[in-house]
Amino acid sequence: MSDTDDPTVDMPDGGLTSMLDGLEEMEAKEKKPSGESGDKSADDLEAVFDVPVRISAVLGRTKMPVSELLEMDAGSVVELDRQVGEAIDIYVNSRLVARGEIVLVEDKLGITMTEIIKAG
Repeated sequence: MSDTDDPTVDMPDGGLTSMLDGLEEMEAKEKKPSGESGDKSADDLEAVFDVPVRISAVLGRTKMPVSELLEMDAGSVVELDRQVGEAIDIYVNSRLVARGEIVLVEDKLGITMTEIIKAG
């Protein structure tokens, strides 16, 4: 498995992109005349509100032989490829969309997005 493999993929590569491209085409067809306001609202995305997506927050990665993995016990420490305080990667359907930080919210872990990754 390579460093870029994500075992949580539910949608084929490009699935989210093609879905978003379709939304952009729908928006282009429904554009208001140039004299009207071009403000967008949450209502513009109503068609996708119920579309399930898989969100993954990657703290870091490591490679190790299966023999080391089998020797692990409760309390074992796994060294990751990130430093303490470094941003985590946030994936939606295996596509990197943001980076963020882990936060504690009422005794639960959460994520604050600090950087949105633009499609390129």
